[in-house]
Amino acid sequence: MDYRDIITIEPGKRSGKPCIRGTRMTVTDVLEYLASGMTHEEILADFPDLTETDIRACLAFAADRERRLSALPA
Repeated sequence: MDYRDIITIEPGKRSGKPCIRGTRMTVTDVLEYLASGMTHEEILADFPDLTETDIRACLAFAADRERRLSALPA
């Protein structure tokens, strides 16, 4: 799975924040739900338009962003 097929960045949508394709749900929204203790199943129940693959794409996007940030010179 390539998160770039799922996560989109559009300047006019949610102020250009990374979103799950076809929705206004941001990667940050999903990460905050997970950080608050929600399970994948709870998120999917609350947001039926999302899929397990969408959640995994958010995690992959965040991991990739972290990798790129840690590679920047100090």
